[in-house]
Amino acid sequence: MRFSRVAPESRAGDEPLTRLSLIDRFLPVWILVAMALGLGLGRLFPDLNDWLDTVKIGTVSLPIALGLLVMMYPVLAKVRYSKIGEVAADRKLMGTSLVLNWIVGPALMFALAWLLLSDLPEYRTGLIIIGLARCIAMVLIWNDLACGDREAAAVLVALNSVFQIVAYSVLGYFYLELLPRWLGLDTASLDVSMWDIAKIVLVFLGVPLAAGYLTRRWGERARGVAWYEDRFLPKLAPWALYGLLFTIVILFALQGETITSQPVDVARIALPLLIYFGLMWVISFALGLWLKLSYEKNTTVAFTAASNNFELAIAVAIGVFGVTSGEALAGVVGPLIEVPVLIGLVYVALWAKRRFYPAGS
Repeated sequence: MRFSRVAPESRAGDEPLTRLSLIDRFLPVWILVAMALGLGLGRLFPDLNDWLDTVKIGTVSLPIALGLLVMMYPVLAKVRYSKIGEVAADRKLMGTSLVLNWIVGPALMFALAWLLLSDLPEYRTGLIIIGLARCIAMVLIWNDLACGDREAAAVLVALNSVFQIVAYSVLGYFYLELLPRWLGLDTASLDVSMWDIAKIVLVFLGVPLAAGYLTRRWGERARGVAWYEDRFLPKLAPWALYGLLFTIVILFALQGETITSQPVDVARIALPLLIYFGLMWVISFALGLWLKLSYEKNTTVAFTAASNNFELAIAVAIGVFGVTSGEALAGVVGPLIEVPVLIGLVYVALWAKRRFYPAGS
């Protein structure tokens, strides 16, 4: 898999084509292997779920938390923080992302949940909870693989985090209680505090963001920009994919027995998720084309809008409805569908670059 071949220019810190590692070239294969390994481990060792879930950060398993932190740190260490102010001043970029993430995304998931799971209220509520949790973690990986704008991704993720803390509970009330009541539908309640959400954001964004920022500041001051970009980052970069694969194995291992023992339920939950991820990405990318965003910024907006914060969704579902609830099952199926779909959309993005952004445009 040769992600960097589509970029006519080389970005500092990116590995040149001839130095791509085996894991880079065949990433989709390794992701499928990681998924299969996780399912196999979860099925062969039913007690593995309890063992992996023994130590937690909040309501998230510690192994998953470690995998996510290892995954995000190298990407955030690549960000050129001196350019953050320039990106944040782009009102068109900021406004487009906010509308897609906090108006279009939740509304689309609400519609799909009611259209396809009207007879399964627990799964339906779980999907709506996923739709309200905007991505702050894995989107950095998808954006980096698709050659998106790293600085824009860091800003949009931070913006989503702030909105998540402030708006999540309010939107939960609107989509689970108020709007269904207006439409004459069944209602549900979501009791989650701003502090609970803030803790998730602090752990899964604050820690790797601070580490990435401090690493760049230290590296550039101690050894210079050239050393940091050309020597240090190429050695650090593979750890993002190692963290991704480790996280996938753990996620699938934790739910291996559940997934294989309830295939019909998983399929019912998976269908609206498949539609959601694909449709959100296409809508976002098409809007970016209409607004004449550059490929890098358009890709970042599309992946940010199409991804979701499964750490928060799972934590809320378990905390409010219980670990054995249908809402919790829907929450854990979310990332299991998102991972293969979003890696597929990386290929779509690279194809779209050749199709809609010819060299020199």
